[in-house]
Formats: sequence, C-alpha cells, structure tokens
Amino acid sequence: MPWYKQTHWQIIIGLVLGLIYGIFAASNGLGNFTANWITPFGTIFINSLKLIAVPLVLGSLITGVASLSDVSKLGRIGGKTLAIYIGTTALAISIGLVLANVIQPGKAIPADVRDGLMATYSANVSDRQASAQVVGERGPLQILVDMVPSNIFGAASDNRNMLQIVFFAIFFGIGLLQVPEKRAKPLLDFFHGVNDVTIRLVDLIMLMAPLGVFALIADMITTVSDGDLGKLMGLLAALSVYCFTVILGLAIHTFGVYPLLLRFFTKLNPLRFFKGIGKAQLVAFSTSSSGATLPVTMECCEENIGVSEEVSSFVLPLGATINMDGTAL
Repeated sequence: MPWYKQTHWQIIIGLVLGLIYGIFAASNGLGNFTANWITPFGTIFINSLKLIAVPLVLGSLITGVASLSDVSKLGRIGGKTLAIYIGTTALAISIGLVLANVIQPGKAIPADVRDGLMATYSANVSDRQASAQVVGERGPLQILVDMVPSNIFGAASDNRNMLQIVFFAIFFGIGLLQVPEKRAKPLLDFFHGVNDVTIRLVDLIMLMAPLGVFALIADMITTVSDGDLGKLMGLLAALSVYCFTVILGLAIHTFGVYPLLLRFFTKLNPLRFFKGIGKAQLVAFSTSSSGATLPVTMECCEENIGVSEEVSSFVLPLGATINMDGTAL
C-alpha cells in the first residue's frame, strides 16, 4: 500500500494542514468561519469514537470473560494490571517532580502572562479544588462504591462511567459462565456480533480521522489565539520552557519507561510496539480524549501487536479510566 494511503500518514498530513490553516485563520480573522464550518467536523469525529466506546467494551469484555475456562485467570490479569498501572503512574509522578524542580519552568513565564493565565483559568481551578476537597472527604471505600452502577443504562449514557461499564461487563460475563452452555450461547453469539460490528465501525470512523484531526487542530489554534496570531505566538514564547519540560517528561516516560517494561515483561520488540500503536498515539494526541481513543487503541493492540481480545478488553478500558500517566506527569 502506498504511504499516502496509510491511515497514520493521513492523520499526520491532516495534523500539519490543520496547523497551517489554523495559523492562516488566526492571521486573517477567520475564527468565526472556522467555528461554524470547520470545528463541527472535529466534534463529529470525537463524538463518533465516543459513541462506539461503550458497545465495544461491553461486547469484547463480556465475550472475553465468558470465554475463560478458569475465572481465577481474570483475577491474575487484574492483579498484574493494577500493579503495572500503579507502578507506571508512580514513575510518571516522579519524572514530573524531578523535571519541575530541576528546570523550574514557572520562573520563565513573565509576570503579566502569569497573571493573565491565572485570571483566565481561576474559575476552572476553583472548580477542581472544590472537587478535590469533596473527594478528600469521602471514605476510603468510596472508590468501590463508585465502581458499582445503580443503573447500567444510566452508566452507559456517559463515557466517564467507563469503570462501571467494565464492572458490569465482568459481572455479566461471570454470570454467563454459571448457566448451562445451551442457554448462554444465544447471548454470547449476540455479544460476539456486537463486538465484530463495532470493530468494523472503528474502521469506518477512522476514514474520517484526517479530516477530524485537521478540524480539531485548526479549532484549537483559532480558539487559543482569539483571532490574534501575535497573542498566540507570545503565549507560546512565554510557555516555551514549560512546553519543553512537559515534552521532555513525556519523551522520558514513553521512550525510557515503556521499552524497559517491554524488555523485562514481554518479548515484544519496542520498534514493533511503537509502530503498532502509532495510529492510537496520533488520535490521542489530536483529540486529548482517552475515551475517544479507546476503540482505536483496542484495534491497534489486537490487530498490530497481537494482544488477545480477552486481555485487551479488560486492560485497556480500565487503563483509559484510571491510568493517566500523562496527567500524573
């Protein structure tokens, strides 16, 4: 297949063109045009990926659990998964703290820019502080309470409740193992069909990825610049040291920690790993959404890296919910 027909190259082209158009639009006062005629395509792309996340997790996880001959295997997978997630998150936090204390990016931001950013995002910070205070006042077992949905349809209506979807799917899959195979087979066939159809929908949605990425990048630039390219360039210059610190931390975590994990826990070649997840990484970078990227990540892991469906359907939705290494860093 020619390189220009490969999805990841098309996404990169869309990203670059979105960057070029965004700069052009910011320079020529095309913010309203972009918001009305370009941005909706990015929103449609993200919503389409989020749309299929829940049926994909339900279909793949229920069939994966129900196909296990030994339920205790699920416990072993869960234990290893949590250990890896806690370990990588701790490493990400450590990398972030070391870089922040060594480089001290905040000192490079001019006082006027710092005051402007604080004024702009003060309401958001207050909301987050209030949310953190509420979480801090909860009991130690509240996380277990939050995992169990009172209404599965209500939980499925919001991708932020993915942990509840994972719990229900595992619980339902274990229930299928407890009934005679003859009675469970129709339900298993149904969820196998849901899983197969959803995977095909991922392929169809990814045909729109270049346009969606183009729209998202263009919208981000015009929104941040507020129709003034000089403002955007000034902000980037002021935050250059901070951006460098973040990128350096992400690079250390991605190209340092991940290859070490692959070396000690798997036989997978790091080059094959990075090539296999390239499409998912590009979608994650463009959308900044774990939920929207989840279907693409599952497809990449199963088709490119060779991860079994029963493992990917359990590990990846859980990771998209609780394993936020980038945020921790």
